[in-house]
Amino acid sequence: MSPAPLDSVGIWEATAGLPEQVETAARMARGMEGLPEHEEVENVVVVGMGGSGIAGDILLATAGAFMALPAITVKSYTLPAFVGDGTLLFAVSFSGETEETIEAAKEGSAQGAKVAIVTSGGELGKLGEAWGAPMVTLPAGIPQPRAAVGALAIPPLVMLEEMGLFPGASRWIELAVEQLKRRRDQLVTAESPAADLARRIAPTIPLIHSSGALGGAAAQRWKTQINENANAPAFWNVQPELCHNEVQGWGQHTDVTRESFSVVALRHDNEHPQVMRRFQIVTELVHDKVAGMYEVHAEGEGELAQLLDLVIYGDYVSLHLADVEGIDPGPVPTLSGLKQEFAPTL
Repeated sequence: MSPAPLDSVGIWEATAGLPEQVETAARMARGMEGLPEHEEVENVVVVGMGGSGIAGDILLATAGAFMALPAITVKSYTLPAFVGDGTLLFAVSFSGETEETIEAAKEGSAQGAKVAIVTSGGELGKLGEAWGAPMVTLPAGIPQPRAAVGALAIPPLVMLEEMGLFPGASRWIELAVEQLKRRRDQLVTAESPAADLARRIAPTIPLIHSSGALGGAAAQRWKTQINENANAPAFWNVQPELCHNEVQGWGQHTDVTRESFSVVALRHDNEHPQVMRRFQIVTELVHDKVAGMYEVHAEGEGELAQLLDLVIYGDYVSLHLADVEGIDPGPVPTLSGLKQEFAPTL
């Protein structure tokens, strides 16, 4: 198999460059001026959509466990009523033109929130300049928002560290880069386990299972990367919640599910002991009702390393799925057309 049989915008290259992208993003975010004092922050809100919205999921899964204040992700136009002058609001948009993010950022600013911005420019960049907000501008050359996960997600973690809200972030980032390089070097070989997994699940609709905030962020990323890179349907769920609903759904249509569905479980070191048992029980319940069940185990030290390890693994699986079907992973005409439907008319 050639490295990238179809790749008009350079998604394969950008995926391979994730470790270096994380390093660059951390460097660019350090020394940011205009950040509030940590005593001024009562809660953290991350606003973003799609490939930019994962920045909030990564923040919650990694910094959230260490911060002594609440944090949420908002993937919509409107903010919770509690947002006010005690809120640190990260507005994250690759293009700077995401209408949901722009509207939510405006609402937050009007309610007195302290806004910090991660973007390549656009309308959100102009707003940031007008507000005098601390802003990280993305490096040029990243082909799509989904290929900018490091550039989008790392700056908020660094800014939290510089405010004293996420001590030790720089070390966790270093450990994540080390793991990303190890995993990248494994995944670009001819014996790539991501390529093997892609071949196995290619004829099916994958259901991505994991657990906790870390696994949930990874599972959703796998799902959306398969959607966008491979132009294929995929779904995700998390333990232990799926044991309270989804498992009941395997009671019918097994003649269809045995041919059409596969399950990929993303495992990590932060699993609750009871969740470990639930994975085993679900495997026993479901294995004869699907085409295949597979596991991917996160590696690396710390939540950020393990999460980004699962991210890069899933990114490569989605690219190999695209390759199996002869699909160019870059263009997203359906999404582009949908955005055009909402574009303002002159």
